[in-house]
Amino acid sequence: MSVDTYQQLSDFRGKIVLVTGAGSGIGAGIARRFAGVGANVAICDLQSASAVCEDIVSMGCKAIFVSADISDVQQVATLFDTVCERFGVPDVLVNNAGIYPNAELLKMSPAEWDQTINIDLKSVFLCTQAAARKMIEAGKNGSIINIGSIDATNPLAAHSHYAAAKAGVIAFTKAAAQELGQYKIRVNSVSPGLINRPGLSEAWADGYNRFIGRSPIGRLGEPEDIGDACVFLASDAARWITGSNLIVDGGVQACPLF
Repeated sequence: MSVDTYQQLSDFRGKIVLVTGAGSGIGAGIARRFAGVGANVAICDLQSASAVCEDIVSMGCKAIFVSADISDVQQVATLFDTVCERFGVPDVLVNNAGIYPNAELLKMSPAEWDQTINIDLKSVFLCTQAAARKMIEAGKNGSIINIGSIDATNPLAAHSHYAAAKAGVIAFTKAAAQELGQYKIRVNSVSPGLINRPGLSEAWADGYNRFIGRSPIGRLGEPEDIGDACVFLASDAARWITGSNLIVDGGVQACPLF
């Protein structure tokens, strides 16, 4: 196989990618990486994403922003109708939007539990269902990527709601892959480790330093590291991969606990 053929496997020119929670952080890194390989990107967030959209346009690609609460079924329907009307049916959906709250189990309110489950898990179901229906109707061989977390299998204290939601995301991914494979739609998940963000080393110095010390690679992840994993899983290079959970954590989970 020639170099040109390998490059074509990750050529997203003319493709449409929808990324939720892409106004900043991991989602923004994912959106920029897809634009870097030629995709037109639809960004969904509740906050402004003007800087990300400008970056995508500067790469020669198209970008649109749609504000939506993706834990609400009607807003999800409106989101997909808007993207399809303005861009076309997405070839790729990345379910990235989520929250990362701390709440001790004995002090957690039912409202705190429900909010995390709704945003981090229910939204994945709603968006996957909406995207799959559009892809099937359009006859597209789509790719859906759900952002999980290493907390799903190695949770931190005060994260029982978050860990439960992310474990649900990974299990949902495997089940959805079984059902949607007949329509040539692949479903995978990416589980990040600790991802760097401005001010993290000061706000959580202990966790920051412990993660770096535990990682064989010796650094935190960057949003672009998760973006690259998503581009791979959505590309034709991963055409025989579905129902998988790709751990992207710098090797932390490969290390012994003691």
